[in-house]
Amino acid sequence: MSEDPSAIAAGMSDVGRCRQANQDQFVVDVGLGLYAIADGMGGHAAGEVASALAIAALAESLRAEPLAGLEATQVAERLCGAINDGNRRICESITSRPDWRGMGTTVVALVTAGGTAVFGHVGDSRAYRLRGSELELLTSDHSWVNEQVRLGLLTHEQAQRHPMRNIVTRALGNQTRVDVDVAEEPMRPGDVFILCSDGLSGMVPDAEIREIALDHAARPRAACRALVERANANGGEDNITVVVLRCRA
Repeated sequence: MSEDPSAIAAGMSDVGRCRQANQDQFVVDVGLGLYAIADGMGGHAAGEVASALAIAALAESLRAEPLAGLEATQVAERLCGAINDGNRRICESITSRPDWRGMGTTVVALVTAGGTAVFGHVGDSRAYRLRGSELELLTSDHSWVNEQVRLGLLTHEQAQRHPMRNIVTRALGNQTRVDVDVAEEPMRPGDVFILCSDGLSGMVPDAEIREIALDHAARPRAACRALVERANANGGEDNITVVVLRCRA
């Protein structure tokens, strides 16, 4: 498959130190310019099913018609549709398998469209951008604790440690159609984009993510490995998945 001319990328997933199974899924498709993570939720392996359905639907839907030549706004529309395809598949699976009721997944996806990074996001998986020495969070968690932070009822530090920090307020699999947050960000040479499940962001403070991304800015695979290792060193309480994308000069 041909390389994405706009970026080099790598992805990595790890079960962590406390879980028996890995319910995260990711895709790095350099030919399509698609990079995404899904963090499954639900017992009896159903979370693993939901995340796999979401990633498969995302890739298949975007491969169905060429993305080349589309404007960023058109790519955003396609991305929203692809995420909803995954949501529909999960809902249909729950209907046919009642024992899977309650399963769902988050998703965060990036599609390159010329010199623009197009994001789609549902849940508390995150996208960051390292530009120069500044790390910026590009997504807003759909979570109970983040709502409390926005209302001024919790600080960011309290939210990081709160016992309800894993409760999401929006996910694939809850309703027949899901609202997808979309954004477009210009890609500059040397920019590093980081996608991650909350197994990373919940264990590694942003300051440490920034430090590691700076140390490995030119080597996405090394950055992935270092981020996963740091999450495990900090406790590894959840599955850890990360995709790192560096914009080419």
